[in-house]
Amino acid sequence: MSITYRVDAPLERDAITDLYAAVQWSTYTQDPERLEAAISASLRVVTAWDGVFLVGLARVVGDGLTIVYLQDILVAPEHHRAGIGRELFLRVFQPYDDVRQKVLLTDDEPGQIAFYRAMGFSEVRDLKHRTSVFMKFA
Repeated sequence: MSITYRVDAPLERDAITDLYAAVQWSTYTQDPERLEAAISASLRVVTAWDGVFLVGLARVVGDGLTIVYLQDILVAPEHHRAGIGRELFLRVFQPYDDVRQKVLLTDDEPGQIAFYRAMGFSEVRDLKHRTSVFMKFA
């Protein structure tokens, strides 16, 4: 397996929806046009490729100056545990080392929590200063 990485590369809708479907993110795949537009509107997108197959994607949104938000990071299940997620994470955040706020929201799943902790992130409840998080899903 020889994985290559691309930054802000053009993506075909079918490749995007196939990857999101592979990780069972069905909310995204219900509206492929919106998903494609959302990825296009991202601040930075890093993709992982096994030959011609899209096998991973990470994207950040934000202003790139005071905040960047990891919106999506996903790796096709058959490529898990190969370091692809870590590489995507590092590459998508690389230009934003000096940005103070790096944020993400994830499921309360032990593997995901362990991954983000290993990448240097903390849960809100573990921060030095009391912090609240508010959300509204439509």
